[in-house]
Amino acid sequence: MAGKVCKSKSGGCAQKAAPAPTQGHEFSLNAPEAAEVYLVGDFNSWENGKGKMRKLKSGLHKKSLKLKPGRYEYRFVVDGQWWTDPDNSQRCPNAFGEENSVIEIG
Repeated sequence: MAGKVCKSKSGGCAQKAAPAPTQGHEFSLNAPEAAEVYLVGDFNSWENGKGKMRKLKSGLHKKSLKLKPGRYEYRFVVDGQWWTDPDNSQRCPNAFGEENSVIEIG
């Protein structure tokens, strides 16, 4: 009975919803002078310290995430300073009078 959820009392079965597929997305920021860059957004509850990006020798910082289809807001934290993604023109105002970058998946 894979893919079905059965009700114990009535004996009837309902089709179980398939999980939403995830899609890989790579975020990047060119910040050669930066010691640490973090990716924060609503996909990680805006928790600074969870999304440390990998720094390449070129100075490019990268982080890949698997995200479900939807709209996400994010920013970079570069050595403690909050940055909007300079390579993404999709933005929206935030509660701090600044802008968040926006990405739509799927």
